[in-house]
Amino acid sequence: MQGISPKMNTLTLHLLPMLRGTIDLPRSKSISNRALLMNAVAAGAGKGWDIAGTAVCDDTDAMQAALAAREIGGQRTVDVGAAGTAMRFATAFYATQPGRTLLTGSERMKQRPIGPLTDALETLGACVTFLERKGCPPLLVEGCVPQGGELTLPADVSSQFISALLMVAPRFAKGLRLHLAGTILSRPYIDMTCALMRRFGAAVEWEDERTIAVDPAPYAPTGCFAVEADWSAASYWFEMAALTPDAEAGILLKGLQQDSLQGDSRVKDLFEPLGVRAEWQADGLLLQKTAVPGSAPAFYEADLATCPDLAQTVCVACAMLRRPFRLTGLSTLRIKETDRLAALQAELLKLGRSIEIDGDDTLAYEGNAVPVQPENIVIDTYSDHRMAMAFAPCALLLPGLRIAAPEVVGKSYPDFWQHLSAFSKNSLCTF
Repeated sequence: MQGISPKMNTLTLHLLPMLRGTIDLPRSKSISNRALLMNAVAAGAGKGWDIAGTAVCDDTDAMQAALAAREIGGQRTVDVGAAGTAMRFATAFYATQPGRTLLTGSERMKQRPIGPLTDALETLGACVTFLERKGCPPLLVEGCVPQGGELTLPADVSSQFISALLMVAPRFAKGLRLHLAGTILSRPYIDMTCALMRRFGAAVEWEDERTIAVDPAPYAPTGCFAVEADWSAASYWFEMAALTPDAEAGILLKGLQQDSLQGDSRVKDLFEPLGVRAEWQADGLLLQKTAVPGSAPAFYEADLATCPDLAQTVCVACAMLRRPFRLTGLSTLRIKETDRLAALQAELLKLGRSIEIDGDDTLAYEGNAVPVQPENIVIDTYSDHRMAMAFAPCALLLPGLRIAAPEVVGKSYPDFWQHLSAFSKNSLCTF
């Protein structure tokens, strides 16, 4: 079968050269999961609110299931699968609630560190027991209702640890003054958390560059909250626009907000030097193919510390355009669904691009390439949704490229293949 077709648990991609259409993007799972956690904290105080249009994806399903766990035989059991956000947020939630909760997940989840968060929660009064490997799930949490007060947390690991603590803090009798030690990674995600907390009635402010204060004032939800579309999902369509040979390409992305809370809205600026112009229309954001200006530097350089989820998209786009680059600020990619630095290096090599890893936070490429036969290439996805979606646009240049385990996109963008099928020679078969 031509077009996008399943074969041996792979999808074979034959994309049309013309790239013109409209995409209704999925909702932001980052905003959805934060709203769900704050709603659960508020409901514990007898409040709560309506949340409209949460993301429909595996991560949000895992979050909802985790927060709805019921006690059986004196203990709750929460299995988040591969959902890292759900693990971190649920750990903070149940550590600040009375009762015993067992939290576990996939084999990869059992390798992902959570120690800095659990250390902080123990300082607040919770009791945490690691059941297999110290500092990683599975873990048994005996919760409490913390008094709160002063707390210090390393800021150079995951911003989700910080967000998790902040969102449960309005229930603390003394509130929380959280001091951040070390380099603050992914600050836009922390700012997103603070903005959403204020939207739901909490009092939270940056006192200085390293201290965030949360007052002991409960959430005061009013009305209905609607979740905006996902800028991370939008990034794959920016990549499509960058790689297409269609000089008249035009993709209208619907649901995005100009004043977005998401740090990944930076994708507009990151792809402009790669030949993509993004303009706001009355009904969405229009992406168009442009000729890269002659004055644009041949060498592409970007610090992605504030938007690490864009790293795979930008890296693959640059490599396929044979654009020499250096991307920094990628230290958190080692502990994602897979080691994303190593995965990018391995899969791009299959496409004839040799990417160098410099330390724990840098990818570099000199612009060289060797010929490949796309019909013989299967891109491994390492149980990582972003690997699948970042490599799919490569089929615009390499017809017949295959993507292994395509179902992994369900983690954040379940309709991705269906949306992509509008630009393929045949419709996507259901699998």
